[in-house]
Amino acid sequence: MERAHSLLLNEEACSQLGEHQRAEFVFEWLRFLKKLLPAADRADVKKNQKCLVEQLTGILIGSPGPPTRWLLAHCLALLYRVGDSLTSSHTVDRCNDIIRSKDDSPSYLPTRLAAIACLGALYEQLGRLLVNTFKETLANLLKAIKSAESQGRYEIMLSVEKILRGLGVSAMPCHRDIYKATRACLTDRSMAVRCAAAKCLLELQREAVFLWTSELENVATLCFRAFESSNYDVRVAISKLLGTLLATAVEPKQPTAHRQGSRRSSLEEVMDLLTGGFLRGGAGFLRASGDKLKGTSSVSKDIRIGITQSCVVFVSCLGGVWLEANFSALLVLLMELVSQTRATQTPADAVCCRRCISFILRATLGSLLGEKAQIAAAKEICLAIGKQKRAVDAAMCDGNVETRVTTTDVAASQHVLVCALLELGSLVQGLASTAASLLTDTSTALLDTVISVLLHPSVSARLAAAWCLRCVAVALPSQGAVLLDRCAERLNALKSCPEAVAGYSSAIAALLGAVQHCPLGIPHTKGNVVMGLAEDLLRSATQNSRISIQRTQAGWLLLSSLNTLGPAVVEHHLPRMLVLWRCAFPPSIRDLDMELRRGDHFTWQVTLEGRAGALCAMKSLVIHCRDLLTDDVIGRLLTPLACAVALVPTLIKSYGNLIKNTSVVFRLRVYEILALLPPKTYEESFGIVLKQLVTDITGPENVVCSELTLLPPLCHSDDLALLGPALQDMDQHYIEEQLQGSSVGGGTLEYDTFTICVKCQDVPAPLPPPAALTTAAIQLFGVIFPHIIVPLRYTHSLTIAMSLCNFLFYDKLRDYNLWISPQLLTPLSFLCVQHLGSSRVGLGPEEVRKPALGLLVGALESSNPLLRCMAAEGLSRLVQVVNDPAFTVSMTLVSFDKLKTARDAVTRTGHALALGSLYRYVGGISSPQHLSACVGILFTLSQDSTSPEVQRWALHSLSMVIDHAGPLYHGHVEASFTLVLRLLLSIPPTHVEVHQSLGRCLNALVTTLGPDLQGEGQSVSALRTSCLVGCAVMQDSPDCLVEAQAISCLQQLHMFAPRHVNLASLVPSLCVNLCSSYLSLRRAVVACLRQLAQKEALEVSEHAVALVKDVSSSTDVTIKEVGLEGALFSLLDRESDPRLCQDIQETLVHMMSSIATGKLAHWLKLCKDVLSASAESTAPVETNQEEEGERDDDASVFHATSESSGPFTNLRWSTRVFAVECVCRIIALCESHGHPAHFDMALAQEHRLHESTDFLVLHLAALIRMAFMAATDHSDKLRLSGLQTLLVIIRKFAAIPEPEFPGHVILEQYQANVGAALRPAFTADAPPDVTAKACQVCSAWIASGVVSDLRDLRRVHQLLASSLVKVQAGKEVPSQLYNEGTSTMETLAVLKAWAEVYIVAVQRRQGEQAASPLLEEDCGGAEGPGLLTLVQTDLATLSRLWLAALQDYVLLTLPQDYSAQLPATGGTFYTAETAEQARPHYCSSWAPILHATALWLNSTGFIMVDDGPANLSRPVTPTSMGQSTSLASVKSPEDISSDRLHLILSISVEFLCSPHSHDQMENISSCLQALQALLEVSWPRSKVGNDQVLSVELLSVLHRLIVTREAPGVQLAVLELVRQVVCAAQEHVKEKRHSAEVDDGAAEKETVPEFGEGRDTGGLVPGRSLVFGALELCLCVLVRKLPQLSPKLAGSPSGGQGGSSLSLSDSDCRQVAAALAILSDLPSICSPDGSVSILPTLMYLLMGVLRELVQQPCGGGAGGGEALGLVVPAALQALRAVLSSPMSRSEKSRGAWAHLLRCALNTLLDFWDSVDEVSLLTALTIFLLTASPEVTTAQPLQTRCIDKFKASLESKDPVVSRRSYQLLMSVFQSKTGVAVPFIQGLGSCVVGHLQGVERRRPQSSKELQAIQDGVRALEALVFAADEMHRPQLVAILLPILISFLLDENALSSAPAPARTLHESALQDLMRIGPQHSSVFKALMASSPHMKSRLEAAVKGNQESVNAKATQLQVPSKTSPSIQLKTNFL
Repeated sequence: MERAHSLLLNEEACSQLGEHQRAEFVFEWLRFLKKLLPAADRADVKKNQKCLVEQLTGILIGSPGPPTRWLLAHCLALLYRVGDSLTSSHTVDRCNDIIRSKDDSPSYLPTRLAAIACLGALYEQLGRLLVNTFKETLANLLKAIKSAESQGRYEIMLSVEKILRGLGVSAMPCHRDIYKATRACLTDRSMAVRCAAAKCLLELQREAVFLWTSELENVATLCFRAFESSNYDVRVAISKLLGTLLATAVEPKQPTAHRQGSRRSSLEEVMDLLTGGFLRGGAGFLRASGDKLKGTSSVSKDIRIGITQSCVVFVSCLGGVWLEANFSALLVLLMELVSQTRATQTPADAVCCRRCISFILRATLGSLLGEKAQIAAAKEICLAIGKQKRAVDAAMCDGNVETRVTTTDVAASQHVLVCALLELGSLVQGLASTAASLLTDTSTALLDTVISVLLHPSVSARLAAAWCLRCVAVALPSQGAVLLDRCAERLNALKSCPEAVAGYSSAIAALLGAVQHCPLGIPHTKGNVVMGLAEDLLRSATQNSRISIQRTQAGWLLLSSLNTLGPAVVEHHLPRMLVLWRCAFPPSIRDLDMELRRGDHFTWQVTLEGRAGALCAMKSLVIHCRDLLTDDVIGRLLTPLACAVALVPTLIKSYGNLIKNTSVVFRLRVYEILALLPPKTYEESFGIVLKQLVTDITGPENVVCSELTLLPPLCHSDDLALLGPALQDMDQHYIEEQLQGSSVGGGTLEYDTFTICVKCQDVPAPLPPPAALTTAAIQLFGVIFPHIIVPLRYTHSLTIAMSLCNFLFYDKLRDYNLWISPQLLTPLSFLCVQHLGSSRVGLGPEEVRKPALGLLVGALESSNPLLRCMAAEGLSRLVQVVNDPAFTVSMTLVSFDKLKTARDAVTRTGHALALGSLYRYVGGISSPQHLSACVGILFTLSQDSTSPEVQRWALHSLSMVIDHAGPLYHGHVEASFTLVLRLLLSIPPTHVEVHQSLGRCLNALVTTLGPDLQGEGQSVSALRTSCLVGCAVMQDSPDCLVEAQAISCLQQLHMFAPRHVNLASLVPSLCVNLCSSYLSLRRAVVACLRQLAQKEALEVSEHAVALVKDVSSSTDVTIKEVGLEGALFSLLDRESDPRLCQDIQETLVHMMSSIATGKLAHWLKLCKDVLSASAESTAPVETNQEEEGERDDDASVFHATSESSGPFTNLRWSTRVFAVECVCRIIALCESHGHPAHFDMALAQEHRLHESTDFLVLHLAALIRMAFMAATDHSDKLRLSGLQTLLVIIRKFAAIPEPEFPGHVILEQYQANVGAALRPAFTADAPPDVTAKACQVCSAWIASGVVSDLRDLRRVHQLLASSLVKVQAGKEVPSQLYNEGTSTMETLAVLKAWAEVYIVAVQRRQGEQAASPLLEEDCGGAEGPGLLTLVQTDLATLSRLWLAALQDYVLLTLPQDYSAQLPATGGTFYTAETAEQARPHYCSSWAPILHATALWLNSTGFIMVDDGPANLSRPVTPTSMGQSTSLASVKSPEDISSDRLHLILSISVEFLCSPHSHDQMENISSCLQALQALLEVSWPRSKVGNDQVLSVELLSVLHRLIVTREAPGVQLAVLELVRQVVCAAQEHVKEKRHSAEVDDGAAEKETVPEFGEGRDTGGLVPGRSLVFGALELCLCVLVRKLPQLSPKLAGSPSGGQGGSSLSLSDSDCRQVAAALAILSDLPSICSPDGSVSILPTLMYLLMGVLRELVQQPCGGGAGGGEALGLVVPAALQALRAVLSSPMSRSEKSRGAWAHLLRCALNTLLDFWDSVDEVSLLTALTIFLLTASPEVTTAQPLQTRCIDKFKASLESKDPVVSRRSYQLLMSVFQSKTGVAVPFIQGLGSCVVGHLQGVERRRPQSSKELQAIQDGVRALEALVFAADEMHRPQLVAILLPILISFLLDENALSSAPAPARTLHESALQDLMRIGPQHSSVFKALMASSPHMKSRLEAAVKGNQESVNAKATQLQVPSKTSPSIQLKTNFL
């Protein structure tokens, strides 16, 4: 194909190809030429133009296929436009000659069609350049159209349309001729020709004024006729034409119109035209009159639906502004239309007519008007309803009016009211909470008006009013309870009026149904009210026979709707319901027989109505309350059900037609409830049920059931595509489905009143009872069949199947077109399709299989395509159920044989589909041989050009085979591509369905190849090219479904081979179709964009903007203004299809995720524009407000004028909610993937100076503004989103400082904004969920620390305080608008907010005290204590409420076993009935409340205050559950404190034992911090220490937490808590020991019991020992951080010894240090024997940690250095603590301790080849100083210790030397027994080293310090000696000091350390000499050299001091006596 990419056609390459490949080659060249010509050099084009024209002409006369001819025409016209246009007339003449040719052979037709297409393209591109020849051309075309076949007519219409487009006004002379020719085509038998004619006329009307003036009525009549027998595409095209014409007539766009004497048509005239067509159809006056006389004047639904769509197009063309101005007039005209009796002659007509009018209103008001205009329209509708109702009331009350007139008025008014009320409900529901102003407007009195219709005599009007009230309740949940009360009150007052009973009961049922859509619910008490009403109505039903039916229906309707409230409500009323059900039916079958013998038909009618209602209430219970269906309840339902089943056949025999209608409804209810219950429960009734089912399915008296209702659910969804576009793929499905209603008509609410309470957004449309009965019977048959017991199943199934067959062939009527056939086939196929397959049971013996098979195979040859689809599906399922390979093969062979012999299209289509369906379900036939045979047959059928239908079905079947054959199909892929391409290039465009099947094949082929398409081989490249060519052909198709499939194929191709899909051409084509009038195409476009945006969002966006240069987008918001993102937002606002809206949102999210941080300003502006695009734009927020007074209202600064609305107008609240969510996503994106400067103002400003980047923090003002706009909107959902955004902003930006004002943060300037955004959420009428969210924002704002001034903070604080007052009122002022659970939600939100504020206040105070205790008194106005002051005033109240909330939480989290012990009235903040609704609110709030309560108890020290919890309405401690308040109030303070402690402990431990996986880290931290706060207080610490079981349990929970939670914060908190628990145990043991010593006295010390764990034996029991639990936990921490401690891990790669670096993080080091500290405390809580038990473990761990730490260099890598710096001191401290333990000196354990410590010391000495010698020396010194002498004086340990010190003194490292001297000094000063050996062994070493200094003076400060510390050590040695020996040692010390002195000459040139040593030595001499004067004098006398040296030094020092007294002060020791350092650790 690469050779096709040239300017001229490569004829040589082309000639070498076969015929089909040549067509593909030519098409690919034309595609390339189309792209090349606009970009090519014009001179180059002109140079090659002649050759190009010849080549193109050669293709023209070569019989090109449809796609090729269109591309050829385009290229030819483009060539003349780009090149030289002078010779274009020759081509025009050539084409005209071809068209005039007399050759009528089929082979010449493609050439003629290509010539026609070329003419259209030439005139379209060249326009007026060809104006001289257009008359001749048009005459030629119009002449040819008369004798042309459908393809020719279609092509000519398209060509004429293009000519008109190209010539514009110049074509005016031929307008009339074109109009005449097009008139005939508009009613052509070919649907494609009709569509083309409509497009031609649409183009013609742009210039032909007569079409919408003088000829308007004729064109309208023509369009009406065109609607007859039309398909969906025709209706869309014709309605677009008619609607546009009418709109132009009303609002002419042409200024020339007035000059031509035309006049504008009025709205009334236009609507009269449409009304006439709606009532009379497309017939003329005479024919319509004749039909009226004959009584056959019913207009076809095609026409009415077409006119409806035309009306929508008409209003849409005029636009929203026109509609807003003219809505009242339009509404009157529409209401007049629906009130016409001719429009509603039959019930089916009435339903269709009402739907049409409703669709017009919904499609115009719902999509064209903004919220403000919709509110105005709702008021107009409301006024119309009131006017209509008053007229009916007057007619009913006026006695002078004849009865006939009254009946007509009522009948007419009901349809008007239904349409108006349903649209009013839709408007209110769409507006949601923004519709609040409608209800408060007294001029319309909406609620009064709607409620008044509940008394209308027509049931349909009453139900419409009830539905409207339901919509109000869904939109405004606060109205639900109010309306319920109002309707219940009126129902009670008007119980004797049948209309009132029916109307108000329907309204109550509808309102209860609305609760399913309202999360806030209704008060639980309303259920009691409804239950009481229902019981009252059912009991009083028999009192008055005139209204007994109404009361009975109403009672059961109320019960049915009550069940929709769910198990939480219904479980309280179930016993009373069971009684009512029992009373509605006889107690037993015997009583039923007696009952049948009495009563007349009226009595039975009333009885059946009641029992049908009872069954419906049962059905509602089963659907909505399955949790309540225990075996007992089902058992109590079965008796009434058994009676109902037994009653079904008997009653029909007795009364027949007298109760026929009621009997149908009763049977329907029986079948519905049975289908929902497990069949096993009513096995004994199977016989009766099956017989009645057969009767209802096959009975000749049965009413026809629509096949389009029954069969589609049984067909596979993919196969339904063969029958045309699916309803769910149409924008007009609401009315289009009327065409599928057959003679039964569409569904409507009055057919089944009980559906008014089902859960759905749109009005339910139940079928008429007879049709519904057939459907229910079939469904029940399918449910029962697999469950029939084995002996019975075969008998029944055989009987039923045979009876069906016999009935089918009865009287030799073997035609499958009979109406009964779908009903016969459906049950059998249904049971095969659904239930037998799912239950895995066979169909039975051959006798049963044969009839089933006969029916299904026969139906494959039915002329009804639906039946063929269903039969193919049923047959394949049957094969799957039988599961026999031989049977499978036999079935495929049957189809093979039929396809080989049959010649009729019907048989071939059915069996072709069967082959594909078998592949879908039976994998066993997937052998290569079978596949080849199947593919060969389908290939052959696909090429049967004589029958497009066969081609269509065969290709569809082939697509299924491709899809399900998997890798086996790879051998056929190439041939399949060739076939598909050949057909795509040759099938006429009028055969759209074949193109659709080809599209499915191409899609399946791409999926089959999958990632193989990425390959680079020649074959793969050829397949990929074929795929792209196929997609290009389909993209150019005029059919939207084919184009959608092309997009889907390219989407698949992009997924598997993204490099080979050209986004530059794909994205513009997608953007152009974004606003297509076809839903399926829009879905495909957005789905493709969604996929592209996931990876290539930036490229998609750029290509979309590039498109604007050439083609302006057709969206209201052009891509040029706001980019593709803005166009998607605009589309999202208009769309109502949920799937499409979801895809649009996902596309935007993907685009945002990819490019938001790079185009931050663009996205934020886009969101702001969307958010501000409401009809009533929220005022802009000023970003910097100055407060003008002390009491400045926050909101006053926001009342500014509105800005310009921006590029968007009147967007819906749902779109704006999504925009706000996008803002939150952008913030999250910037945080997770963005630059740190996004949240750093200084850094962002710095970067902006150097580079043109954008950062989020620079847009803070815009973010605040958007959050404010949303938070103060009329829509509650938008307010919630706004508050959430504000919360996110506060959390992310609170800590960012303001660079220009140090000490301040950037959010500080927005205080007023935040306050004003929060204030509306705390008003009295604010919904609870909004208030709860606002509380969360309040706490975040207060706790954020943004505001430091208490006066500013009080504004927001007052909002929280007002909520607290509301909470304190509690149950005394219950909310009557919402469920009690919402009160719980709001209360807990308030308490949680206060708790969070209190926690932050306490933490800040603690932080400030820790940082600067001295400043505590001076910081009274600062943030922390000031914030605490705010809370302190309410703390007494808050603490009681917090404790009460915690108690409620404990009650709600108790296991089910304890439910009987729960209080009957509920808790403090929840009621027993709403416990389930309240539980989630407690689960989300308890943790901060727990933490705050613990902090409060910490602050009070558990000291009781006067206003204790006794003041609450309920006790607040769990131990008082079930007691009265008076008993609780007499508890002692000790008991109350204990209860509080155990409350917090139990909640924390219970949660920490089983923390949930989602978002629980904050709750874990809260629990741990709460427990820490408790254990900081002595009283709870003593309680915990005293209860070892509790302590051990707490440790085991903490151990589990350590293992399961890796968060460093959690692990450190756990270790701190363990330390506190161990400390509590220490205190307890210490206290017991002290008490024992005091009590027993010193005389009996040997009998004092041993306290602490281990007692006398030393044994520690796992699971009961606190010490053992602590050891386990510490070991876990240490081994996880230092795996080398474990012998098992020591040899592993991760735990090998001698690793180069530990790589411990800071938190790891702190955890190890904390664990070591805990370990060191453990001996103190053991008995002496117990301490001996744990000492080996302790020392092993301590020595092990030391061993690992000393392997690291002291200042090594980052990890190692930090570890040593943090952990080594902790390890040494722990070692000291263990060695100094009192247990080491206890008589019982002293020996064991000494032995174990000697072992430990020996281990320590073995570490000496480590890196960190200093730490080892320190540890050794700790042993020497702390351990008992018997440990350290033992040999050979002592000798080894001395050797280690001696070696360290020899070290070349001055740091080691210095530390050695320091440690030796400590040893020299220790106990004599320890010190003497070291003095003896190391004294001479010290002296020797110091004496050597004279020879080698210090060169560095470290060496200097080492020498100085050596001198100190020698001094310590001197003073440690006895008095008698001390002079000798002084005599050694003084010469050493004198040797450090320098003479005058050497001093000046000596380095600084040597000088410092000189000065230090002189100072020491001057200090020590006078103390030992005799020794000093003797030394001076005996050594003149020393004397002279000293004198010279003293003299030099004195001169220096005198000369530079201030500059040369030498640092020296100022203390007069020696103060030796004793602790160097």
